[in-house]
Amino acid sequence: MKWFYSGWAVVFTICLLTTLKVFDPAPLQSLRLQTFDALQNLDEPKNSDEVVIINIGEKSLQQWGQWPWPRQNFAQLIHDIRQKNGGMIGLTVMFPEADRFGGDEVLASWIKGNGLILSQTPSTKGVKSTGPHIGTGTIGPLPAQDFLLSWPNLVTNIPALEEHAEGIGVLASAPQPDLVTRTYPLAIGVEGKIYPSFAIEMLRTYTQKPSYILKTSEIGIQEFAVPPFEPIVSQSNGTTFIRFNNTFEEVEYVDIQSLPDLKGKFVIVGVSAEGIQNAVPTPKGLMYPQQIQGHMLQNFVDGSNITRNELSPFIELLVAFMSMVLIGFAVYKLPLVWTAPISMLILGTEAYASVWFYTNKLVLIDATFPVLSGFLVFTHSAFNNFYKQYRLRQQIKGQFSKYISPDYVNMLVKDPSLMKLGGERREMSFLFADIVGFTPISEKFMKQDDPEGLVDLINSFLDKMTKIILANGGTIDKYMGDCIMAFWNAPIPCDNHADMALKSAIEIELLGDELEKEMEKLGLPRVKFGTGINTGTCIVGNMGSENRLDYSVIGDAVNLGARLEAETRKQDTPILFSEFTLNQFKEPSGIVYEKLGSVTVKGKEEPVKIYAPLINGESAKRLLYK
Repeated sequence: MKWFYSGWAVVFTICLLTTLKVFDPAPLQSLRLQTFDALQNLDEPKNSDEVVIINIGEKSLQQWGQWPWPRQNFAQLIHDIRQKNGGMIGLTVMFPEADRFGGDEVLASWIKGNGLILSQTPSTKGVKSTGPHIGTGTIGPLPAQDFLLSWPNLVTNIPALEEHAEGIGVLASAPQPDLVTRTYPLAIGVEGKIYPSFAIEMLRTYTQKPSYILKTSEIGIQEFAVPPFEPIVSQSNGTTFIRFNNTFEEVEYVDIQSLPDLKGKFVIVGVSAEGIQNAVPTPKGLMYPQQIQGHMLQNFVDGSNITRNELSPFIELLVAFMSMVLIGFAVYKLPLVWTAPISMLILGTEAYASVWFYTNKLVLIDATFPVLSGFLVFTHSAFNNFYKQYRLRQQIKGQFSKYISPDYVNMLVKDPSLMKLGGERREMSFLFADIVGFTPISEKFMKQDDPEGLVDLINSFLDKMTKIILANGGTIDKYMGDCIMAFWNAPIPCDNHADMALKSAIEIELLGDELEKEMEKLGLPRVKFGTGINTGTCIVGNMGSENRLDYSVIGDAVNLGARLEAETRKQDTPILFSEFTLNQFKEPSGIVYEKLGSVTVKGKEEPVKIYAPLINGESAKRLLYK
């Protein structure tokens, strides 16, 4: 668990997400493609002036009869389109079998010389392995067949119709993880031959070019060209993204009166009647094949070609990796106030760049994975920091709540940096309290072979002494056998630190009265305490090493307090405090004391005046409880 919440776990997360991007599983592909769909919703709709869609719908069937129509009906449709000044005519309806009504010759006569483009479709169960096709010019080091999407067979039209057509294009879809039509193959391979897509073929026949040009590189197909139109940049497998930003004039064919003046525009005919032709999902909703082909054709005419560079996956991987590293670094190394803004700035920049490249360059850059992976690293790193802070706070409470005042524990919990190494100079009061006459007590327990009982008794005394000190705002420095050391005015400021130290000493001494009956039951003498108090300037802070800290004090004033505790035996008084403590009392008139003279302690040239409180007098009682 400790490893899981460490920085190494974040490094592991970064490596795991990077590996996920390299393998690019289907859910990740689907998420990326849905993001590309969302980008298309940013496009402004464009009215097409070059393409008209003619649908065969319910009204058409009411007028001309059930489906499939006799071929004479299609001949009439071609006649009417020509009468209405239609340009190149593309039929997304196929004629793979002979007409049961014998109308193939009539239709063939109208296909001939009228600029008709028929359609065919790839299949794994097609009746033919090849079909009519034109030559393809390939520029590049490798043959295009090595990269194109390939099928074993084609479903074609009957030869009597195909031989009179201006061109024949393939209706094929590129496989997508979620079955949404976003891309379309510009050409496919069947039995080593290349067949152009329907829209490409309409463009070629319009320009009267004998073929089209494919450009390849070492990593795949780069572009298709039908001069004089701009080359169509493709992905390495010969597919391109369709831009669904066009609004077409769509007409349901009933008779010649139902058709407007077509003004020489491209005409694409398809079926929209319910139950005959199923619409397919696209980024802009359900569409019929003739509508999809219309968008493709319009994209080629306009040169509004959505591109996705072959280096885009590598760029996205690099951006995602760098953003994860930068966010992890920011969370772990920068101040807390900066981590979220910087992380959000990185992720926001990635999202903005993706939108900018599409809206300004029609280039698809996936921001989904970089943003998602960066956010996951941010949440993981932030949670680790939060958990570490939580564990540190719990550790602080566990380690210090029994030794220092609750106020300081709360300070450390709010700001653990207070536990860093270092100290400060401060005036403080120090208390050393020891159990007097402990040797007889110890000997009795040893004679009874009960060292555990002795430890329990000592712990009981120290526990009660500790509670008194903490209640008066003191900090426990350490326990030394049956002796306790405490100080005031650090880390929590205490203006009356001298008063609180003396108050604690008197309460500790009166503790003997409370324990007298308990000691009698154990057959032990009344417990007494010796307490020395001094006030002075010292260094207080965290001392030790980076691995183990001890919040303590050092200085001559501390040493004097310890020597005064030892001096209580010689002066035969339970409490001694120095003149320095006396000078710091906030209310001297409330303290009853007597001067015991002066003592010379080691390290001091001048004798130190010492005093003892009168704890049995009325004045002392008032001091305890006022």
